[in-house]
Amino acid sequence: MASSNVCWGIEAGAGAIKALRLEIQNGEPVITDFAVIPHAKVLSTPGLDQDDAMRVALGTLAAQYDLSKATIACSVPGHAALARFAKLPPVEPKKVPDIVKFEAAQQIPFPLEEVEWDYQTFQSPDSPEVEVGIFAIPKARIAAQLQMLADVGLTPDVVNLSPVAVYNALAYDLKFTERTPGTIILDIGTTSTDLIIAESGRVWVRTFQIGGHNFTEALVNQFKLGYPKAERLKREADQTKHAKHVFQAMRGVFTDLAQEVQRSVGSYQSRHSDVKLTRLIGIGATFELPGLRKFLKQQLGVEVYRLEEFKRTSLAGEQKGRKDELEQNALRLTTAYGLALQGLGYETIEANLIPVANIREAMWKKKVPYFGLAAGLAVFASAAMFSRWFLDSNAYGNLRPPAAIQEAASRAQDLTGRAQEAQVLGGAEPDYTAANIIALLEDKGIYQHLMTDIGELVNDIDSRVRDGQFGPSVSGDETAFELVGMETNFVRTNLRVSGFLTAAPTADRGRRGRGQEDPGVGQPDAPEEPHTDKRRVIVQVQVATDHEDPRRVIVEGVLRWLREHERREGRPYRIWSDADWVVQTGSIREIEVAQARTPPRQEDPLRDLGRGPAGGGEGTGVGSGGGVGEGGPGGGGAGDTPAQIAPLTPPSSEARIGRSRAVVQFVLVLGDEEEEAGETDPFGGA
Repeated sequence: MASSNVCWGIEAGAGAIKALRLEIQNGEPVITDFAVIPHAKVLSTPGLDQDDAMRVALGTLAAQYDLSKATIACSVPGHAALARFAKLPPVEPKKVPDIVKFEAAQQIPFPLEEVEWDYQTFQSPDSPEVEVGIFAIPKARIAAQLQMLADVGLTPDVVNLSPVAVYNALAYDLKFTERTPGTIILDIGTTSTDLIIAESGRVWVRTFQIGGHNFTEALVNQFKLGYPKAERLKREADQTKHAKHVFQAMRGVFTDLAQEVQRSVGSYQSRHSDVKLTRLIGIGATFELPGLRKFLKQQLGVEVYRLEEFKRTSLAGEQKGRKDELEQNALRLTTAYGLALQGLGYETIEANLIPVANIREAMWKKKVPYFGLAAGLAVFASAAMFSRWFLDSNAYGNLRPPAAIQEAASRAQDLTGRAQEAQVLGGAEPDYTAANIIALLEDKGIYQHLMTDIGELVNDIDSRVRDGQFGPSVSGDETAFELVGMETNFVRTNLRVSGFLTAAPTADRGRRGRGQEDPGVGQPDAPEEPHTDKRRVIVQVQVATDHEDPRRVIVEGVLRWLREHERREGRPYRIWSDADWVVQTGSIREIEVAQARTPPRQEDPLRDLGRGPAGGGEGTGVGSGGGVGEGGPGGGGAGDTPAQIAPLTPPSSEARIGRSRAVVQFVLVLGDEEEEAGETDPFGGA
């Protein structure tokens, strides 16, 4: 039976099995044993059966160390699981679990019944905002890991993500508080890197696919070595006479690592603009590479430290002779240290991903030894109680309940009936109106950024038209390029916007031309938008120009500008450049009259933007389908796919806003920094 004051923390890494045993002595945890068991070959070695290699190393640990009578805490790597963070709307504390479950359903890309998940809330003392960290892993993946442990006789009581265990270790060892300076924790593993940011009582995690394996691969490709030789050369890089050439070969990986760290920090700072990160703490065997700390300090502009020892725990008396060995392996044992702390109840984040069925089974096994004793006591107590019951039963048989009790019971039944008629019993539906109104302020800065971007776009295209970059420039009294109007529509989630206009009722009212079908209807070939799980803003911009080739102005000017500025520093959104661009050009008179004439065939520059759905609008135009054509009402056009035309109301006779006008539609995808920064997909690839 596991002891509550002894715990083994076990990390099954790709380079080695790392384990550390903590025991509570005199009210404090002390290290009573530890082990680092390297794999015969690193698990990233091409052609290696990783499961067999892992099972052999775990079997060695179970055979050489006494893991019985102790709590077992294990980890799953960050790239094999998922960590998401979100702000919660202001609700009563008792409603937080329901809100978190709703948020988990939005954040986890699988049905909740297919994953094991847990959460932790965070709150800064200086802010009323509550953030939640959601941690999840597919049930099939956790089941496979638990089976592998069972094969060597191990049954864990705790399963957590490696980056969470690392945070628990440093939060305890360095005494993190809400006043601790903003800290970046970088755990560089064999195949991936976990980046953890801790500041103001908040935690944020991101995993990306760069690790020690990438440095080894760089040497394999540069010097044409076998993988084991390249791995050995990497570990001995500063001892070889060819050190300069070795580090030159790995320089590209150094640069990629620094860029991923910068992108992760930038993604976090875009959500918390007031954050100040002042230091980086590195762990993992890869941090032993000479020059890595200096390189990261130069690239990131923060102080870079490497974990050299555990400050708040010491070795037990019989282990004190291993102090030097422990310090040499502190970089490798941090995750196991954090797991053992959680097993003893010293964790900061207490998430546990072990399936509920396994917890119940373990609890049942622990109770079995007591069942025999309980059964014997029950037999003895039953015999004593039966004799007393027989004597008392006769005395009680003739008694009747007092009248007051009967009257009270009757009164209670009457009041219950009245309450049911008044419909005041049962659960009440929560009213989120106030919370949703407050949440509207969350994205209030988006439109300020959008108007800035639109202003820069118009100024840029106007100057380029006047400079003649799209052919002959316009005369002085003609319109080069002007903004006629703009319409936006905010979409929360799961609303398809492919095709000409969004399917939202508020976005397409009064915007369809004669003979044109509803957006998204009858267009089976329309591409699906890949951002339906994101909040987004659908933008329609109406512009005007007197240029003789307005299509070229739109294609080579507007659309190219939008693609080149897909991501802009400081913007809380990205411009979705893979959408079905919607363009309509033509003179005001042509739009009004919709003349039915076929223009000559020509190479259309919009052809490169992708084919659009076939179908007919009325008149002539250019659209995302890339074709020029003509068709009657609701019919197919001649030549290529006809454009989808949205009629515009011409200005009054007094106004003069260009002889040609166009509509361009694009999408602002909000909250997309983390995924677009190259985050690993924990369920099947990068």
